[in-house]
Amino acid sequence: MKEALYWHRVEEDKIQCELCPQDCRIAPGHAGACRVRRNVGGVLYATNYARVSSLALDPVEKKPLYHFYPGHTILSLGTIGCNLKCSFCQNWEIAHEDAPTSELTPEQAVALAERERGNSIGIAYTYSEPLMWYEYVLDTARLAREAGVKNVLVTNGFIQPEPLAELLPFIDALNIDVKGFTGEYYHKVCRGDLEPVLKTVETAVRAGCHVELTTLLVPGLNDAPEEIRALSNWVAELSPFIPLHLTRYYPQYKMELPPTPLATLERAWEIAREKLAYVYIGNALTKKGQNTYCPACGALLIERRGFSIRLVGLTDGRCAACGRAAEVVCR
Repeated sequence: MKEALYWHRVEEDKIQCELCPQDCRIAPGHAGACRVRRNVGGVLYATNYARVSSLALDPVEKKPLYHFYPGHTILSLGTIGCNLKCSFCQNWEIAHEDAPTSELTPEQAVALAERERGNSIGIAYTYSEPLMWYEYVLDTARLAREAGVKNVLVTNGFIQPEPLAELLPFIDALNIDVKGFTGEYYHKVCRGDLEPVLKTVETAVRAGCHVELTTLLVPGLNDAPEEIRALSNWVAELSPFIPLHLTRYYPQYKMELPPTPLATLERAWEIAREKLAYVYIGNALTKKGQNTYCPACGALLIERRGFSIRLVGLTDGRCAACGRAAEVVCR
């Protein structure tokens, strides 16, 4: 365990956690909604510090990041715990159960990332919710930055502004889940709030981080055309060149609805493309929404088959056909 950041003591040794908008008030011997920030004798501890539940060398496209060093891999680390409780959680075994973990210190994580340097670009904090691994991610990201290793955050974005501001200077890229575009959906399905997530996206974009967004489309709950249009309009106001991944839902955890129809995904893709240059369909076998095309001339830039990619029309980060600078971070 490690003493946590962002909390203060209130009456009778209770603790007010200040990390995320759940605003948990935690009694001695208890943990917050995330299950990993615990009041021990009137002090808040991060009980998952340096505890790793999942470790793999993944394609960066799996995060998903389609515009950040395409074709490379990244050392991916996960822990346990989450501050949301989405009914459809795809990683519920580590997010909401006591999965086995092993120790990996920040120094060891960075050393491992350095040994993989070559095709791998750095470290992704992913799988469970990395913001509930805050102290470890902050310590590791600082060391990684010093070593010239990239830091990627795959997150639900449900965090308070102050801890986010401390962490972002060390983060190179984020994929942020915008799980739906109504407060009602967040409250009922995810047990959270939409507005803090939108603020996280806006803050990360303003900070100059590379940002991509993911929305898992659940049939009948967040896939209405008007909701997709509202989401796309909001993204376009930030930048029409932010990649948006519309992902297919499958039954998981506590949700038993049938998988998202391909027609729904393709219709959402068509709506989002009215305002956005880069829209993708994930977790589904479909010809639409896979490749990257130049927004100016329509030339094919990146061809994808699953997580395999081919740089077809990119030369030094520019469209080989018309010379326009592409919104793709390459080596």
